[in-house]
Parts: sequence; C-alpha cells; structure tokens
Amino acid sequence: MREFRFGVVAESVRDGAQLIETAKEAERLGYSSLLLRDHFVTEPFGDQLSPMLALTAVAAATTRLRVGTLVLSNDYRHPVLLAKEAATLQHLSGGRFELGLGAGWLLDEYDRAGLPFDPAGTRVSRLAESLEVLDGLLSGKELTYSGAHYRVRELSVHPPAPRPPLLVGAGGKRMLRLAGRLADVVGILPIALPGGSISDAMSERSPETMLRKVSWVRESGRDVELSQILSFEITDDHRSAAERTALERGWGASAADFVLAMPSRVLGSPARIADELEHRRAAYGLSYHVVSDQHMHTFAPIAATLRFA
Repeated sequence: MREFRFGVVAESVRDGAQLIETAKEAERLGYSSLLLRDHFVTEPFGDQLSPMLALTAVAAATTRLRVGTLVLSNDYRHPVLLAKEAATLQHLSGGRFELGLGAGWLLDEYDRAGLPFDPAGTRVSRLAESLEVLDGLLSGKELTYSGAHYRVRELSVHPPAPRPPLLVGAGGKRMLRLAGRLADVVGILPIALPGGSISDAMSERSPETMLRKVSWVRESGRDVELSQILSFEITDDHRSAAERTALERGWGASAADFVLAMPSRVLGSPARIADELEHRRAAYGLSYHVVSDQHMHTFAPIAATLRFA
C-alpha cells in the first residue's frame, strides 16, 4: 500500500495575502500539497484566484509544499499553452508542481463564458488527446501529434524540467479508465451529469460504487495513486452525526449506516477517523486525501498520526 499523504484545497481563499498565509500554514502543519480549483464563476465554491498564477506565488513563498490544480478544465486552455505554463511552474517551484486536469463539467460556467458545452463523449475525447500532448511535451521531447482535436508539429517546450505528475479527476467509467491509463494520480469523484452538474445520488457515494470505480482505474495494470476530497466531522457520537448528515442530505435518518460507510466521509473521534482511513486505504487503495482549507487545522493531528504510523 502507498503511504498516506494529505492535501489542502484552498477554496475559501479570495486574495493574495490570504493565499500565502494559508500556504505557509499548510506547510507548517505538514500537509503535502496546496491545491487550487479552476473556476471563473462564483458558484459553487466562491470566487477563485487564477490557479497557475496563484500557485507560482505559493511556490515562491514555500520550500517543501507541493502545489497543484484540482483540477483545470481542459476546455479552458490549449494543451500547448498549458504545457508551457506547467513546465515553467515546475521549473520555478523546483519540481513541486502537480498538474490536475479534468474534462470540464459546469454548464453554467461554459454558458456564461460563451464556450460551447459539447457532449460528454466529445469532452472526454478531447481530454484524452490533451493528456497525450501534455505527456509528450512535458517529457522534454520534440512532439509531432495529429488527432481529431489537436495537432502539434515538431514542437518542444522550454524550460526543460522533470515532467510533473498528472492528476485526472474522474467519476464515470470511460474517464476512470482513461485516467488509469494516462495519469499518475486519479482523483475519484461522483459522476458528472449530462446537464452540467455533479450527481448527488446516494449510489454515487456507496462502498460498492467506489470499488467499481477503483476497478476501472486498475484495469490498466499501472500503479496509480488514488485520491479523493474528504469530508469529516470530529464527534463523540458518530451515529448521531451520521443521522444528522443523512437528514441534511434528504436521505432520512435510517440512512445513518450508509453515511458511516461512505468512503468519502468519516465521522467520530480522531482515533476512529484514523482507523477508518486505514481501513479505506486497505479496502479501496485511497491514500491521498484532500481537505478544505477551512478545516485544515482540525484535521492536521489526524493527518500527522497517519503519516507517522
């Protein structure tokens, strides 16, 4: 099994001073990475800084903390432009950059920016080609590539740097298989719906679904790191907390056992949460957990326990 590592997604950060303060604190607390989302509409996560520029500032203000995107929408940047930015950030950070990419899912964002929201199959196909272009360019070779969506001829990027790890956020079968073949890290998510939102279905959060998703990633036979965004609650009464969560989600209090078994949510004492994450690493292979910056202080002692276990 892979060793645990833990990241912070800085989704509540709204300005540069707050960003640097959050990054330095995440590094002090022992987190592996500081990650930024990629949105230019306020909902659903609040206003976000431009990730590549902001992460450059974070890299300059820290020494050990890895910096990454969770995740860039492939449709917002041509892969050649992104490869140039990624190579530069990898160079400036001293090799601490992780490039996270997804197919794009938020219809409202596409509409308000005047971008065509193509069918999911087209967006996934475009992402597959983009990953090949990025892998080729970031590996330091001269690339010639011809696909249905991108064409590159005799091109290389500067500055030369070790290829950053590629993370792909994925929820559907085709995306997870693609990520298993081409990514170094797979962020396992609930499936994106054709209407441009993320599924809120109970079934998308069950242990059985997680096992199925992991199996699609593992079909490639590659050793891929598995990640997820983790929600947690420290409480002396995990069952009551589970009942409350079930009611808040509209599932009914009888779904408490389901909530307690959800791979992406843990409730209880710090010791119980640590034990549950150990169990979920053994059961699903999940070793890289990302928590919100709003909760990084609360979770830090649990993360330390697991890192040094």
